Amino acid sequence: MSDYQTLSFEQTGAIARITLNRPDAANGMNATMTRELAAAAARCDVPATKVVLITGAGRFFCAGGDLKDFSSAPSRGAHIKGVADDLHRAISTFARCDAVVITAVNGTAAGAGFSLAVTGDLVLAAESASFTMAYTRVGLSPDGSSSYYLPRLIGIARTKQLMLTNRTLSATEAADWGLVTEVVPTDTLAARADELAEQMAATSAGSNGGVKTLLLDTFGNGLEQQMELESRLIAARAESADGREGVDAFLAKRRADFA
Repeated sequence: MSDYQTLSFEQTGAIARITLNRPDAANGMNATMTRELAAAAARCDVPATKVVLITGAGRFFCAGGDLKDFSSAPSRGAHIKGVADDLHRAISTFARCDAVVITAVNGTAAGAGFSLAVTGDLVLAAESASFTMAYTRVGLSPDGSSSYYLPRLIGIARTKQLMLTNRTLSATEAADWGLVTEVVPTDTLAARADELAEQMAATSAGSNGGVKTLLLDTFGNGLEQQMELESRLIAARAESADGREGVDAFLAKRRADFA
């Protein structure tokens, strides 16, 4: 089920399940975990994988970087740069792959754990989950794409509040702010995540990838550039097997089979 030391990885049909698996260290990110997460992300970036489900083992989703691990490195800066680079490689792969990424936040998401949690295309949170940046509390600055995603999700003012004051958001507050898709009872999070993963596995991976591409580029493009991207992508989808199946199924009044 797993070829990793700090993660568990399970592939069931079109669904890949990744569990951050250092519960005794609050699933803190050390060099091994971010390196393995990047490798797992690359493993998911294939047509056969339509959904990636990311969660944490134990009480924490992820408490951020493993400061004890960082402090023991001969060069803290060089060590943290390598950890961040691997994490960023993983996040970039997840963002640009066709698979729908679901993050199931089962507990505290702090620092890089917060950053990773909100990169999900769909973000589920247990009622007991909480979210805090926590970087400046230890004299560091944000990583894990949070300075990219948070301003786009909640605006600059709220981003500054989270990053400068280290305010902790409950799951409900995170949903109200637009960081979380759905809040569910803690004891039903895993079941709801599996249900959502199965639902998305029945959809078209190419169409989902098109949505992700359009939305990832939208803030960097002008109107005409974005519309040209839209027209090219929808034309490509119309010629694809999934596009043909979807239209034909609609006209025949049957359910599309995107297998």
